[in-house]
Amino acid sequence: MGPLLIAVISGIVIATLALGSVAYWLLRSGRLPMQGKASVRQEQVAPTPTHVVALDPLVVNLADAGGNAYLRVTMALRVEDVTGKKGASESNEKSGDANASGSVAEVRDTALTVLGQQTSTELLAPGGKEHLKSQLKAALAAHDPDLKVVDIFFTDFLVQQ
Repeated sequence: MGPLLIAVISGIVIATLALGSVAYWLLRSGRLPMQGKASVRQEQVAPTPTHVVALDPLVVNLADAGGNAYLRVTMALRVEDVTGKKGASESNEKSGDANASGSVAEVRDTALTVLGQQTSTELLAPGGKEHLKSQLKAALAAHDPDLKVVDIFFTDFLVQQ
């Protein structure tokens, strides 16, 4: 009777652990909704409306020692729409402005300044593009705080050494 009792208790413990693990995995993966978190999901704020500003291709001499390296890049910026100004997004689309207070020329100038400080080894390193994106976002925010860049997309990226 002893070994049978130990086998039954072990089976119950293993089954309970297995069911608990499956329930935990389903809750963490979002496949099994939790009652308390369902109300939190309903209270989330709607995403901020954005638009994409495509810039013309940029060709920049890089800061390599030999001075022979260059970068050709085409990028697009996802920026938050200007709110509170009547017809601001309509006038931005017609005039090509990235923001009501920041023109595409100012954005290109800031981008050229940041790009010209890069070296080809920095850009070609793992994570080089992501680091460049963060530098560009920071420079654009410093240049024009009203310009809210959400993301930067490189649609063409060529480094010549």
